Amino acid sequence: MRVEIWSDIACPWCYVGKARFEKALEAFPHRDQVEVVHRSFELDPGRAKGDVQPVLAMLTKKYGMSEAQAQSGEENLGAQAAAEGLDYRTRDRDHGNTFDMHRLLHFAKEHGRQDELIQILYRANFAEERSVFSEGDERLVELAAEAGLDAEAAREVLGDPARYADEVRADEREAAQLGANGVPFFVLDRAYGVSGAQPAEVFTQALTQAWGARSPLKLIDDGGAQACGPDGCAVPQQ
Repeated sequence: MRVEIWSDIACPWCYVGKARFEKALEAFPHRDQVEVVHRSFELDPGRAKGDVQPVLAMLTKKYGMSEAQAQSGEENLGAQAAAEGLDYRTRDRDHGNTFDMHRLLHFAKEHGRQDELIQILYRANFAEERSVFSEGDERLVELAAEAGLDAEAAREVLGDPARYADEVRADEREAAQLGANGVPFFVLDRAYGVSGAQPAEVFTQALTQAWGARSPLKLIDDGGAQACGPDGCAVPQQ
């Protein structure tokens, strides 16, 4: 079974939702037969690469709330993250364009390190003092190397804006086609969708339901045709 997760590194609920989903997956009896794929979704696709601002300033402008309200929201998110065992800095974080991070995640997918990289990027953005936005490409190269990727190859990806750009845009178009207008958005076997950072119990129910609904393979014709198997190949009889 395949689970696809549309998310953005700048999304705190994606950070929390991933932890809740993984808690459910860890307890799922068929977890070894579940493939998880991370898909791209930008919350702020129109923001220029070098346009970085404090999170509180972004929230007050985008949602028309006061700074006190924005800070209260961050404190609540910090408490939600802590309940899942996650570190979360409720003050002095910044916000910026995540397109290059999504390109790197597609690069990481090709090398089997996607889940490692997305978790490292979440941690760096939400829990560490150093910014993933204002230090330039070298900060992302450092994080890619921490995820087990070749640093020079990651640097080359970041240096070419066209690398994996089509893959990011394809993910975003597909999210729109599936009706995802926010993240995190979980799609199980292209049959069930779960929107938002739901409690682990909801993910458990979704995994169980999706697994149970898998249709067994139906043979069009099961009689007579020659085939090869573990014991060899059928020999035509005269």
